[in-house]
Amino acid sequence: MSIGAILVAAGRGERFGGPKHGALLGGKPLWEWARHALEAGGLAEIVLVGAVPGGIAGGARRRDSVMAGLEALRPGIEFVVIHDAARPLAGADLVARVRDRLTAGHADGVVPVLPLRDTVKRVDREVVVETLERADLVAVQTPQGFRTETLRAAHAADDSDATDDAVLVERLGGVVVTVPGEIHNLKITFPEDLRLAEALLP
Repeated sequence: MSIGAILVAAGRGERFGGPKHGALLGGKPLWEWARHALEAGGLAEIVLVGAVPGGIAGGARRRDSVMAGLEALRPGIEFVVIHDAARPLAGADLVARVRDRLTAGHADGVVPVLPLRDTVKRVDREVVVETLERADLVAVQTPQGFRTETLRAAHAADDSDATDDAVLVERLGGVVVTVPGEIHNLKITFPEDLRLAEALLP
């Protein structure tokens, strides 16, 4: 069994006001925090995608960057974990949960999730049209783990710019299972998220 990781640090960060992977958190860029989480979770073979030291060129879309990372993986990698530099506070325990569930078999993908706390409504031009049953809904995080060949096939079969890799595997008919996520594993999207992450630093 062999497992590798891809750390995506190539986004434009339009809502953040510019590329966010290099933004400093506790004096260290976000991508370094994310890489450390992967390493601390037992993943030694990490492909960096983006304008970071040792990184390879990313693509115009997130999925293009993931595909570039897949191409750069060492041959023979059976499983791969995908993580975003925009989630710098993922814990080593979370990475290990994803890794262990993935390599245990019986699934094509593993995603960490959190139950929704708020009531969720569907709206149409500011008018509420439906209240959704939140018991069946979860919020999904990274890192996410996949069988490498399944993920490659999913990307080859679907050219849409999915918000995560799991949706492509789902569309291919793959089995994606969940593990508990971490509430402090927030995604840095807006500048105020960085201030919140500062408050959550160990």
